[in-house]
Amino acid sequence: SIDVPTLEGKMARLTIEAGTQSGRKFRMRGKGMPALRRGNPGDQIVEVQVETPTNLNKKQKELLEAFSNSGNTSPESASFLERVKRIWADD
Repeated sequence: SIDVPTLEGKMARLTIEAGTQSGRKFRMRGKGMPALRRGNPGDQIVEVQVETPTNLNKKQKELLEAFSNSGNTSPESASFLERVKRIWADD
C-alpha cells in the first residue's frame, strides 16, 4: 500500500498488488473533483509508474538474474527483467 495525495490536499491509502505493471490505472472512488450541481465528489484516477532500477550492485544483479532464471516469473515480469538486462548491458 502507498499513500496518495488527493485533490483535497489529504492523503489516501491505495493498495497496489504485486506484479502491477507501469501504466495501470486505479480508481479512487469519491476522492476526485465534486460533480457540477450535485456536489458529490467524483473519482480520482491514479496511474502507476514503475521505476526500473539502474544502479544495482553485483550481488543485487546476481539475485535478480537468479530470480529470472528460476522460472517463477509471469510474462509481464519476464519482460520487465529483459528491460533491466538491456540496461545493464549498456554499462
